Amino acid sequence: MATKLNLTFASGDYEIIKSLKDGTVTADGIDLNMLTDMDSSSRHWRMLRGMEFDVAELSASSYLMAKDRGLPLTAIPVFLHRRFRHGFIFINTKAGITAPKDLEGKRVGIKTWQATAVLYLRGLLAGEYGVDLSTIEWRTELEDDIPFEAPAGYSISRAPEGRHVGDMLAEGELDAVLYPEILDPVVRGDERVGRLFADYRAEEEAYFKRTRNFPIMHVTAVRDEILERHPWVATNVAQACERAKLAAYRRMANPRIVPLAWFLDAWDQQRELMGPDPWENDLTPANRKNLETLIGFSHGQGLISKAHPVEFFFAEVNLKPRGHGEWSPG
Repeated sequence: MATKLNLTFASGDYEIIKSLKDGTVTADGIDLNMLTDMDSSSRHWRMLRGMEFDVAELSASSYLMAKDRGLPLTAIPVFLHRRFRHGFIFINTKAGITAPKDLEGKRVGIKTWQATAVLYLRGLLAGEYGVDLSTIEWRTELEDDIPFEAPAGYSISRAPEGRHVGDMLAEGELDAVLYPEILDPVVRGDERVGRLFADYRAEEEAYFKRTRNFPIMHVTAVRDEILERHPWVATNVAQACERAKLAAYRRMANPRIVPLAWFLDAWDQQRELMGPDPWENDLTPANRKNLETLIGFSHGQGLISKAHPVEFFFAEVNLKPRGHGEWSPG
């Protein structure tokens, strides 16, 4: 009996990988030890600084920088985390900010400079709304995953140790914050903090209709040592992730699976706008355009040395599984 290859796979605890976690979907020839209990910042740090896992979901922005700098990692075209980001620009309601251009000259807090959400938002603000990013005083909350020198022309400094930029925003020490998660003051209903785009969903839908981009936040990276010794791992892990996603779609077709009264209505609205498989994997035309946008933002903001082609960052895989009872989301 052939021995399976034992690999650790660190990722978020998502519905689309549930079948990999519970073992109802397996990767051919691989015994995946799914590690889903850590927060994303810890996972990214541990992989990029210590190479602690064999396979890991990573910040797309930090991964682009890692690959550009020659770190021994290669991504497979599996995208476990996507999110529209217009709703993650938060403002102090007394700062006089009513439009994106009002951010110019202001003090803006961010989690880290490299966070994909923050990279994407800076790109949107500059490209879609004409904001001059160089006029902003940037304050980072945490140390970045990949050591780097601040890009020329930007004012970047650390917030005081132990201070959360959300609290600094509420207290008026910052005028705005770009952040990957919903800030605590917003969750608490603190009236001192609001969103730049009050109707952010309308802004996001308009952006998608215009660009067809559902922003990729994270990629899935494999240590090069694994791929050099077992090149088939790239395809087999990618196929397993695809089967797990399709299994999730099958479960979600059952209206009892999610405790929301109008869940299927929301799902139908999403399918009407975005098609049957918004979380599509592989280097499809839509994903290429999405990744080229992110690569362009990264190069334009001085994080990578050149706008490499998409193929520079990704291993070639055959995503079409065979003999596993394929199910189409369409």
